[in-house]
Amino acid sequence: MKKGIHPEDYRLVAFKDMSNGITTITKSTAATKETIEIDGVEYPLIKMEISNTSHPFYTGKVKLVDTAGRVDKFMSRYKNHMANRKK
Repeated sequence: MKKGIHPEDYRLVAFKDMSNGITTITKSTAATKETIEIDGVEYPLIKMEISNTSHPFYTGKVKLVDTAGRVDKFMSRYKNHMANRKK
């Protein structure tokens, strides 16, 4: 790693997912105006709209789009219609 390009003022910061209320504490240099008290310790607070604890991809609630299946379904549904048009 290059010397002098990384910040040195890391501190513990609480990141709170506002959609589900889960708070994660990790090191960060992000500027904050709010604080939160957790287990008697006060941390700078960063509020997030979504995190890995609420995002559908990470929670397993994502809907997969089956484009190949859709094409097959379309072709089978309109197969007779298309055959009649060619006559």
